[in-house]
Amino acid sequence: MLDNTHLINTITKFLEQIGIAIQYTPIQESTFLPGIKIDKGVLFIDQDQLKYPGDLLHEAGHIAVMTPEERTEISGNIMEHKPDNESDEMAAILWSYAALKHLNLVPQIVFHPEGYKNDSEWLIKNFENGQYIGLPLLEWMGLTDSDSFPKMKYWLRQ
Repeated sequence: MLDNTHLINTITKFLEQIGIAIQYTPIQESTFLPGIKIDKGVLFIDQDQLKYPGDLLHEAGHIAVMTPEERTEISGNIMEHKPDNESDEMAAILWSYAALKHLNLVPQIVFHPEGYKNDSEWLIKNFENGQYIGLPLLEWMGLTDSDSFPKMKYWLRQ
């Protein structure tokens, strides 16, 4: 298992390479996940508060599946701004699975026991068995296709 600093660096390097801006800064306000804040397409990280580095991939997934217009506008708890938040949540979950596969990380880094409403193991089992719940959403967004997933055509929605 990678140590947290190395894991955070691996994840943030990837995110920056695909076009998601990263800012390291203390976060004073309460956030949905400890140590992570989204503000207008930028992922703010407070390493002192960050509990699970894999949460960075999931939150980046939310940024990635937003339209370019949404990325410049949405801040805070992004699910409050989206009327179709359940479908966006599923897309972000599956996007984060594709990202962890791309980075050769074990699924438990993202799908840890304290996340996903106690469905982490269920998600891992389904994804590892090729049952990609939400794949039609990523296809509709133009990010991948069913024949090549978990490989992505694009990491950010166009």
